[in-house]
Amino acid sequence: MIKENILAIHGKLPPEVKLVAVSKFHPVEAIREAYAAGQRVFGENRPQEFAAKVESLSDLDLEWHFLGHLQTNKLKLVLPYADLVESVDSLHLLDAIQEWGKANGKIVRVLLELHIGAEQTKQGFHEEEALDILFNAERYTHVRFCGLMGMASHTDCEDDIRADFARIADFRAYLQDLFPELSDFTELSIGMSGDWPLALDYGATIVRIGTAIFGERQY
Repeated sequence: MIKENILAIHGKLPPEVKLVAVSKFHPVEAIREAYAAGQRVFGENRPQEFAAKVESLSDLDLEWHFLGHLQTNKLKLVLPYADLVESVDSLHLLDAIQEWGKANGKIVRVLLELHIGAEQTKQGFHEEEALDILFNAERYTHVRFCGLMGMASHTDCEDDIRADFARIADFRAYLQDLFPELSDFTELSIGMSGDWPLALDYGATIVRIGTAIFGERQY
């Protein structure tokens, strides 16, 4: 079913939108099956699982995105391998990534995670915090700011989901106008298994889909 699911989603995605197959809690065999179906970009949420899968699948030409909350003491498990860290959700983490990049001679590509959903438990920056970071972007010599990531409110109300997506899309457009020197600030990672078709209406460049590809998680 993995192959059929991937082909069905790609059939509905515009070619410029990147599909990240969220493979957390699924075995490497499922990732290999997705790879055989043409999928090349995968996302993981937990550092130890991320590092283990990168090693197990080193024979494949994969693009890896890190999507979960990243503690600063776990950077070495993620930053050497991640093509994009989508979930930079605090100034503390951003500063630690800068220091790691400086010490290891690597520029780390990141998205700023915006807190847009209604839930208080969600991680992420508020708009004014993201603004402050980008006003000081020159401080981050080993970080490349590539755009924004966000999750809509966990709700069945389409209007609420659309409002969340519109908010983050409008804010990205505002930042692009305000900081034209940030030429890589192009990505908008919104939309998951339950709401990705709506995200396309708001200019998503990345959608993160797990369950609709791999089925329910295998804990």
